Parts: sequence; C-alpha cells; structure tokens
Amino acid sequence: MQVQVLRRIAVAAMVVVTAAVSGAQAQSGAPRNDGATRALPIPVLLPPSGPYPVLEHAMTLWPDGRIGNNRDWSYEEGTLLDGVLAMWRATGDPRYFEFVKKAVDRAVDAQGVIHLTPEKTFPADEHTLDDIEMGRSVLAVYRVLQKPQYYTAIQFLHDKVLAMPKNSAGGYWHKQIYPNQMWADGAYMAGPFMAGYATTFQDQSAMDSEVAQLLLMDAKLSDSTGLLHHGWDASMQMPWANKKDGKSPEIWGRGVGWYAVALVEVLEHMSPTDPQRAAVQAVAQRLFASVMRYQDPATGLWWQVMDKGGEKGNYLETSASCMFVYALAKAARLGIVGLNAEPAVTRGWEGIQKRFVKPDGTLTGTVKVAGLGGTPYRSGTYEYYANDPVGDDDAKGMGAYLMALSEIVQRDRAADLMRKAHRKVVLGDGWFNSQRRKLPNGKDELFHYKWTDEANSGYSVWGRMFRQYGMVTETLEHAPRAEDLKGVSIYMIVSPDIPALNPNPHYMDKESADAIEAWVKAGGTLVVMENDSEHADQQHLDVLMDRFGIHYNTVTRNRELDNVYDNTVVNIPAGTGGIFHHAHKAIMKETCTITVSGAAKTVLTDKGTAEAKGDVFMAVAHAGKGLVYANVDPWIYNEYTDGRKLPLGEDNFAGGLELTHWLVGEATK
Repeated sequence: MQVQVLRRIAVAAMVVVTAAVSGAQAQSGAPRNDGATRALPIPVLLPPSGPYPVLEHAMTLWPDGRIGNNRDWSYEEGTLLDGVLAMWRATGDPRYFEFVKKAVDRAVDAQGVIHLTPEKTFPADEHTLDDIEMGRSVLAVYRVLQKPQYYTAIQFLHDKVLAMPKNSAGGYWHKQIYPNQMWADGAYMAGPFMAGYATTFQDQSAMDSEVAQLLLMDAKLSDSTGLLHHGWDASMQMPWANKKDGKSPEIWGRGVGWYAVALVEVLEHMSPTDPQRAAVQAVAQRLFASVMRYQDPATGLWWQVMDKGGEKGNYLETSASCMFVYALAKAARLGIVGLNAEPAVTRGWEGIQKRFVKPDGTLTGTVKVAGLGGTPYRSGTYEYYANDPVGDDDAKGMGAYLMALSEIVQRDRAADLMRKAHRKVVLGDGWFNSQRRKLPNGKDELFHYKWTDEANSGYSVWGRMFRQYGMVTETLEHAPRAEDLKGVSIYMIVSPDIPALNPNPHYMDKESADAIEAWVKAGGTLVVMENDSEHADQQHLDVLMDRFGIHYNTVTRNRELDNVYDNTVVNIPAGTGGIFHHAHKAIMKETCTITVSGAAKTVLTDKGTAEAKGDVFMAVAHAGKGLVYANVDPWIYNEYTDGRKLPLGEDNFAGGLELTHWLVGEATK
C-alpha cells in the first residue's frame, strides 16, 4: 500500500492496542468520562480455521496448491492464490500463507526463473497479460520473506509488462496473438501487480503506466450504461469489433468484475497526492454506481450478460457476483465510495451463499471462460455468452469468492464501530523510531514497526486490523508538533531508537512532549509500545510518559534464549481491564517494566490482572479529555501475529483483534 513522504505519510490504516481500567481518573482538566471503561460489544473473533467451508474445500481439492491442470503458473491459479492470501491476511491462519508459498516456490526456482510448467520456463519473447497475474503472489511472498529469487522473478515480470506491444492509443495488447486488442480482463491481470510493484520499490513510473491503461480502458470500453464492454479493437479489423468504435458487442459480467477489482486494488496503492488519483476514483465511483444499478433485485446477484438480466438464456453468475461484492465492500471501507454501498454488499453476499455455496464448500455456477476471436472463433455476441458453460469449483470463481469472504470477515468484526471510525486518522511515529533498510534497487525505506513492513519486523498485520474499520493511517517522519496532531484520533510511538540500532536516533524532547501532552488533554489517544533497554530508549521517552504517571524502567524481562520461549509467555485473563473479553496467551519478549503513579492505573502484570502483584506490563492514564495506553512490548508485530511462528501456540493475533476493537471504541466516543 502506498507510502507518500509528506508531513504526514498516508497509508491505508494501522492498528494500535490500548487499555483502561475501572476507576481511572483524569489527571487534569475535565475527565474524558466518569473513569470507568465503557463495556463494548464483544467483537467477532472467529478462530483462524473458520468456519470457511469453501476455503477448506479448495485446500482439500488442491492440497499442493496446484489447480487441476499441467501449469504451475496461470492467471487462474493466481486468482485462487489472491483469495487465499486475502484470507490469510484476515485470519492469521498460517496454513493459507503456506498454501500460497508452496505454489509460488513450485513455479519460481532458486535463481528466480519462472516455470510455466515443469518443462517450460517463461519465454522472454512471449507477451500475454494473463501470465503477469500470478506475480501478485510472488510479490506478496517477497514482501514477507525478502528473498532474492522472488525479487528476480518480480523484476522479470515488471519488465515483461513494459515490453508489451501497444496499440495506436498506447494500450497494451491483451496477448501477442490478439494484436491491437484491449480486454477488460487485462486490467486485473497486470494492474494490481504493477501498483504493488510501484509502492514496494518506490517506482512512480510503474504506477503511472498502469493508471494510463485503466483510464484508456474506461475511455474505450465504457458506454452509456456506465459499464464496460468486454473488448476493444483499436484497428477495428476484428469481425466482432463495431466498425464505428471498435467495441465488442456485449457487456460480460466477469469482464466488468475484473476491471472493478483492478480499480480498487490500484487505488489502494495510489498516494492521496497522486495527480491522477482523482481521475481514477471518479471512474470507480461512476462504475460502482452502475454496478449497483444492475444488481438483480430479486437475488442480489449479477448476470452473465450484465445489462440484459432476465433475457432468454442469460444466467446469474458466481465469479462476477463475488467480484462485485469484494470490490464494493473494499471500496466502501477505503472511502472510494460511500458506506451507502453496504446494502448492495449484504444482498450480494446473501445471494451468493444461498445460490452458489453447497454445505460441503462446493462453489457452483462459475462461467468457465469467455474470450473474443481466436480459434475456435468467439463472436462476443449475446448468444455466445449465454451459451458459455458453467462449472463447479472453478479456481477463478473460488479465488473471487475468497476475496469477497475476506471483506465480509473484516466487515462483521467492525460492524458496530465502522460508521464512527470510518476515515478517522491514526498517526504512527516515523521519527523516534526511524530505522531504514535498503531495497534491492538501491533505494531505502522505513521499517521496524511500520504499517507497510510485511516482514517479521513490521506492523502490517496490526495495520490491517485497523483498516477493517475504515480508518486511515499516516506516518509522521519528523518531530510531532501541534499542527501535525490536529485531526488525529490516535498517535502511536513504538520502541524509540537507540544508537545500537540507529546511528542517528531522534530522542523525545520537551517541545515534542508539550505538543503531545496538549493533544492528549484535548481528547487524543496516545499509544506507547516500548521495548527493553537493550533495544529501545526509555530515558528520553520518560520525558513524556512521566507527565501521565507512567514511567518506563530500564530493565530487561522475559528473555528468549536459544529459541526457548517459556519465559516469554504473558497470560491475559478474560475480562482484563475491560479490554479483553477472552483469555489470551501472548508472547512478549525482551520487555521493560512500568512504574505507575498519580492517576495512572495498572491494567496487567506479568502475574496476571492488575490485582496480582508483579511487574507492570500494561497501564493507562486519563488526562483531560484524552487517554494514554502504555505497554512494555510491541507484541502485535508480524512475527507473532501472521501465524507463521507460533512456538507456544500463542494467540497474539486474537488478542490484537480485541485490543484494536477496544481502541477504536475509545477513540471514537
């Protein structure tokens, strides 16, 4: 997702944990409330494994991550992996990441060479947008594992896109065998990959090139319905092409679905200051208004020939319906369209469940394939699409279904607070912790407890927990001042740097502390996630924290030695601080401790609840109209939340969900 270096850097969301205890009093000024923590509804905390019958069915059908053909690399496989990845991000279930990684590693060898089949590598002189799509999965695995072979494959695919032949208007041919033709499918095949490449490697030219393709498709494929025809022939030579404008005859549901999803994925990566963003968002808003207008009122679904619902031979189709539910739900969550799209999402999802999903997870009703021209010739007429066969357990349909499911899982968790939290700002610090690392292309990036960092060191998982509420995340790369905090709901400081980790650390000072304190007293929520004295600064941070009666001690507790984690477990009893409705076993390792005074209150000790004597691990304080939450460890970072490393069966992910829900409720009162 896009990181833009501004006074505040906009990202798509972030997550923080906070807590409060019954009886906490305001330190000064008018109290935020009567001191008691408000009891919030229990958030939906499904176990990572479900129930998700379609996903489990897919993993049973294809246990090695290979769909039922001889290819290790295809857009159908890639679309399925997109859905599985979306569910990994929504649940933290490690099986889903491993499913994707296994498929990627079968196709990408140790040197980064892509194998289309076990016998055939990706030809350097072969050009087809379809074979770019699975690059999204390689990019996702690279962002987590940072291994060079994935970067090599990603760079190869990026270069392949730029080498695609173009028609007279500058549009990529869909395939080398379809000269001068743009198909709506192509928006999804290359667009999200190129947008992800642009943000991962700070390459604005990659974003610009893909935005140009999306806008050209809108100009050449759309008509008065607000929808897109399946294809456009710039030469107007194909028998299926209208001789006046080059469009194919009909509006294919999944074709519009591919384009709709591509718009949302690209917009998620675009900077809010990108000069082309307004144009792309306007296209999306116009398209989604039309998509909702053509939703079948009786079933909530969408038709194979999208604008001719109910006509003879036409049918309600699974993959398009799933794509529209996903695109509408995500567009609403990200603020691309308004939350008034939610009823269409609900009707669509209910229709999908009723009509297309069997109890054993079989997904029915997906059109197998549709194209234009070729051999045998495909006319693109109404009769062609109406006679397109459908099948069960199609990988493309299942991938689209899982993408939609990932949005529904997030929406259900966030439903009680979404309207209050939507587009509220959570500001992460990039000054007191400003560590940077080199990218393979020589550029560098902020990392370590950052929302865009997908590796073990990052907060991307925690960030997604906040994004489900529709919140906006920004990262501040200079010392905080009043003007930076204006309009911010939550500000987070995590593990301030020491010279051993950053040769040029930025320490908390009086001017920064004054600005933060004033902002808290005016109603802000400050979240501080510390670390032990060997990994973070306490001395300077306490210039700020002592003002709230919270003092970080320069000690080290809960050491992990030689991969032995027994000393790192912190048990969080059910009911702790009014924050955790459920009990959790959390890993918090190499922590400091807290001493509370004045109005600050203990939430949790290493022995259990606030009443149990021991080292203080969580504390809160009310100050004026605001709240301060303090923790001794940044424990919702990816290493212990993305599911890939669970040495003692800890559930930092589920604990993070509860903390996030509580924080959103407190910050949006």
